[in-house]
Amino acid sequence: MKKNTGAQLALYPSPVIVVGAMVDGKPNWTLVAHAGVMAHSHLMLSMVKAHYTNKGIRENKVVSVNIVDASWLKEADRMGCISGNKTDKSKAFSYTLGEKGAPMIDTAKVTMECEVEDIYDLQGFDNFICRITGTYVDEEVLTEKGKIDYRKFKPALFQFPTYEYLETGDILGSCMKMN
Repeated sequence: MKKNTGAQLALYPSPVIVVGAMVDGKPNWTLVAHAGVMAHSHLMLSMVKAHYTNKGIRENKVVSVNIVDASWLKEADRMGCISGNKTDKSKAFSYTLGEKGAPMIDTAKVTMECEVEDIYDLQGFDNFICRITGTYVDEEVLTEKGKIDYRKFKPALFQFPTYEYLETGDILGSCMKMN
């Protein structure tokens, strides 16, 4: 028997990401829980309007999406505990600028650099519609065919509403081959 628990968001767990953008000429980082796939070429970042990082995303129209694994989860979590409005987070990570100018965290094994194509305002959130312009992957987590091997790269996952982090686990089967 199922119970209706109300209109609650239940699309979790989701990958833990740190978003990077240049704000007033310096990199700024923020932990983001609401991100999603939009086709194979686009993603959406849903960020509370008050985030300092939003200013840089709006001004420069470029952003990095740095996917977190256990090796730097503690540092990533800190980016959600301190505000760029009050604290200079520019030195929190060593970084490299992507081809479009977005700061990309060197520690991240997988980073997507994106251009913002549209911004949708909804209930106090800026929803940035982003086109992926480049995906930068450490060779140690690539297969021989140049694809990300999620058996080697184990992104951390965020579980809402408990606010807990999980690690990706075992393979259950192959998509469209389980008949």
